[in-house]
Amino acid sequence: MSRPAPRVGRYRRPLPPIGRYALRVAALAAALGLWQALTSLDVDLWLRFSQFPTVTDVAHAFADRLFGADYWTDLTASLTRIVTGFLLAAALGVAGGVLVARSRLAEDLLGPLLEVVRPIPAIALVPVAILLFPSNEQGIVFITFTAAFFPVLVSTRHSVRALTPVWEEAVLTMGGGRWRILGSVVLPGALPGILGGLSVGIGVSWICVISAEMISGQYGVGYRTWQDYTIVNYPGVFVGMVTIGVLGWLTSTTVELLGRRLTRWLPRTSYIPGTRPTAPRALAPARPAPAAVRTEQPSDTQEARDEHLV
Repeated sequence: MSRPAPRVGRYRRPLPPIGRYALRVAALAAALGLWQALTSLDVDLWLRFSQFPTVTDVAHAFADRLFGADYWTDLTASLTRIVTGFLLAAALGVAGGVLVARSRLAEDLLGPLLEVVRPIPAIALVPVAILLFPSNEQGIVFITFTAAFFPVLVSTRHSVRALTPVWEEAVLTMGGGRWRILGSVVLPGALPGILGGLSVGIGVSWICVISAEMISGQYGVGYRTWQDYTIVNYPGVFVGMVTIGVLGWLTSTTVELLGRRLTRWLPRTSYIPGTRPTAPRALAPARPAPAAVRTEQPSDTQEARDEHLV
């Protein structure tokens, strides 16, 4: 008698959406509670939490900022810079990546220059932007554009080069030209990689735009955060940090949702976070049919004998 195969893992039912959201809110509330406890008790072990403002101090400063005009002016300035620079980087990065990946001449002409400029941090180009552009606003947009351009370019280039040539050959066989291949094969096939570069680029853009605003800006979240630091307004500094984090999360989520919308034709994985795959159960051996129902199948020799008799 055969024994069933032992189960390797145990399937855990995933939490419903409401339960997952409740778990996330509870984790955030626990982190805020720990922050409040460490700062209100002036805990100084190795990290000096006594120098930090409490959660209530930051909340009061944030409430005061919300009813002021400067906060919304800074918010609008930062969003305008990030959207302008990121859209330019997305358009030129995708076009440049496809061009370098598909053309040997473009790779020979632009490849060495791009590879030399790419390792330079975008924030290190602030002096160049100050000398090159007539206004600080244009210079900050240039820094934001540079920060997002290279992640999009590199991701697009690798995605286009990784495409299988079978698809392109199929379009050529059916009489399609270069533009048909570009619109039907290259861009759709490289779209998942392009969206990955866009997700990375939007995060790097926020880092660089805040740094550029701290150095040469006149408005913006980064500029206001640095001003609060110079006047030792630490609750205001944390208000700026929270604002930057929320804005970065909203913009990256927007890019991700747009990517899911554009790639609806892709197959989705069936993996559910929080579960562990289980080993397939061994099938029980089939029971023999009862004698009354069992039918005899003629063997090969019996079939040959019958044909000979006929």
